[in-house]
Amino acid sequence: MAYLGLDIGTSACKAVVYAGNGKRLALARREYDIHYTSDGGAELNPEEVVAKCFEAIRECSARVAPRPVYAMGVSSQGEAFTAIDRQGEALCNAMVSADSRSAPYVEPWEQQFGADRLYQITGHTPHPLFTLFKLLWLKDNRPEIWRKAVKFLCFEDFFHQKLGLRPVISYSLAGRTLLFDVRNQIWDREILAAAGLTGEQLATPMASGSLVGKLSKQMSAKLGLAEGAAVVAGGHDQTCGALGAGIVKAGMAMYATGTVECITPVFDKPVFSQELLANNLCTYNHAVKNMYATLAYSLTGGNILKWFRDELGQKEVEQAQKSGKSAYALLLDAMPEEPSGLLVLPYFTPSGTPYFDTTTKGAILGLRLNTSRGEIIKALLEGVAFEMRLNLEILARAGCRIDELRAMGGGAKSAVWTQLKADVTGKNIIVLDVVEAGCMGVAMLACAWHTGRAIESLAAQWVKPVATVRPQAGHAAFYNKRFRQYKKLYPVVKQINIP
Repeated sequence: MAYLGLDIGTSACKAVVYAGNGKRLALARREYDIHYTSDGGAELNPEEVVAKCFEAIRECSARVAPRPVYAMGVSSQGEAFTAIDRQGEALCNAMVSADSRSAPYVEPWEQQFGADRLYQITGHTPHPLFTLFKLLWLKDNRPEIWRKAVKFLCFEDFFHQKLGLRPVISYSLAGRTLLFDVRNQIWDREILAAAGLTGEQLATPMASGSLVGKLSKQMSAKLGLAEGAAVVAGGHDQTCGALGAGIVKAGMAMYATGTVECITPVFDKPVFSQELLANNLCTYNHAVKNMYATLAYSLTGGNILKWFRDELGQKEVEQAQKSGKSAYALLLDAMPEEPSGLLVLPYFTPSGTPYFDTTTKGAILGLRLNTSRGEIIKALLEGVAFEMRLNLEILARAGCRIDELRAMGGGAKSAVWTQLKADVTGKNIIVLDVVEAGCMGVAMLACAWHTGRAIESLAAQWVKPVATVRPQAGHAAFYNKRFRQYKKLYPVVKQINIP
């Protein structure tokens, strides 16, 4: 028996097939381009995305034949949506999270509807990335599309429709729209009415792991899956990734390093507190039934190392071409073993939690003529780690205990980078033997539905820790002192307000 997890990301989709014991059998990936517009738009062609997803699924299916894939699920990027006509076709490109055209709609809505009221319903604070504000922009700026649209679907539910099934949206993905009552797991009538929408224009919300439907004989054959293969509700990519990291009980958190640095802790009940509200830390459904999660993240993550490579790492790029070693690995090798003598505010992009500041700038303090490139690289990564420690401190004040961090993403492959994170945060970090955690998470949901096994049992079998990285006492003590300085940095830089 085999199970497939599909992850629909912003720049690529990935399909992975797993055996019933969690062994990875096949992986396929397809890329697609984000289309940027001069007015701040960031869009994906949804038909192209689905076509690439079908290609990835077929490749995986062919590689595991004759072993049949009996069930699958979808892990989806959040917030992005597409307007759909009566024939089920896309009327426009999907507006993805980075699309900033909705920014002018946030403050008026916040004043009219009330930020606290919105938080108490949706578990989120207002931000241009959320679907609600993108829909308001579409309504005003593309009225012809708004009038023709019979549904507005996110990528999980749009994909279901393209499979010939009813569009279902998992609770966790619905939570990223700012239209969803996360306590009662229903579309909120007040918010919908204020936005000029009805629940019938949206997908049916269901708990992750619930049966969406079974594929027709024709669709099963088209994708190379078992006849009548089941599709289960998946979820938002962060919660699916957390499940794929084995985060199935309170006190555990995924620490993912990709383009964005993100910590996803989970709770056994929803947490709505002024501490979380004041720091833009959300509460929404986890991919595990009856559990909840929050997201603490820095929009500057692994992309800061990419920036250094592209702008200042030509030496490592050339060396990598000759040696076959990754340029990133060479950059990390250049870091000194000791903490840097610099202090970095890592807002090379808009900030994430806790500030949601779209205008603040980054800063590097302490440069001297004897400062080395390696020190600068290390300081950049220290800055990102300090930002995550700041979020962990806020979560602790809010009563969200985190006993265990599980490392995921490209950054977890580097022992020195993971050690740096342990030293800065002062926490043990467990490194996992997991590739594509989002795919694994939804494949686990599919397997749990098909076999009747508890998701906790599957997580214990499928997710394999390989190492525990502990803080080095001397370095951790240094970073404790430096962290007190770090917390003073943002207010000072914010006051300078460089345009």
